[in-house]
Amino acid sequence: MRIGSLILVIWLIIGAVAAFQRGYFEADNDSCADAGTIALTVVAGPLNYIGVNPKVDNCELPEPSE
Repeated sequence: MRIGSLILVIWLIIGAVAAFQRGYFEADNDSCADAGTIALTVVAGPLNYIGVNPKVDNCELPEPSE
């Protein structure tokens, strides 16, 4: 259990570093697509370094019913 937790923490740290290197934390991220791209990059972690480039292109939320 401890090894799995350690691997998960390291994975997320590497993902945060990848998002930082791409400049996602510097810009004004005011849309859900930007937030989704940041979250996906952090979760994808080390996969970013082998060529995976996760992006959320469109983020449409359903309208509330009247």
